[in-house]
Amino acid sequence: MINTVENTVDRKFVSTVPETIDFYIDAINLVERAHRNLLEVVKDDFDRVGREDMNPVQALMLYHMGEDEMSAGDLRARGHYLGSNVSYNLKKLVDLGYIDHKRCKTDKRAVRVKLTEKGNEIRNIVAALFAKQSAHINAVGELNHEELEAMNIGLQRLERFWSDSIRFRL
Repeated sequence: MINTVENTVDRKFVSTVPETIDFYIDAINLVERAHRNLLEVVKDDFDRVGREDMNPVQALMLYHMGEDEMSAGDLRARGHYLGSNVSYNLKKLVDLGYIDHKRCKTDKRAVRVKLTEKGNEIRNIVAALFAKQSAHINAVGELNHEELEAMNIGLQRLERFWSDSIRFRL
C-alpha cells in the first residue's frame, strides 16, 4: 500500500511515517464499515417492529432533528448521511407525513423543517434502540465508557483533520 502512496505523495514525507499510513487506512475502512453496520442495525430494528415504510437513513435524519426546527442545511451539517440525498429524503419524509415544512420568513428560498407526531414516533424508536444498545455495549461489545470516550476523542480529531484538509487544502 505504501508504494502506491509514494507515487502520489512526497517520498520524503511518506518515508518518515511508514507505520502511520497502515493505521490511517484501517481507520478509514473501520469508519465506513461501522457506519454501514449502524444502518443495518437500524434497518433490522425497524424490520422487527414492522416499520418497512422507513429506511435507516431517513430514521437517523428524524432522530438527529430532535425537537428542533431547522433548515435542510442545518440537518445536513448535524448528521452524516453517507450515500444519500438529503433533499430527496426530506421531500419523501414530508410526503409521508413525518416532517412539516414551511418557507423561511426572511429567505423565501429556504425551507424550515420540524418533526410531526408521526416523525417523533420514529425518533423515539431510534432513541430506544440506542438506549438498549448502550446498556449492552459493555457486556457484549466489551467497550466501557472510558474506551468509548477515548474513541470519541479520536474520531473528533479525525473529523477535525478532514475538515481542516478541506478548508486549508492540506
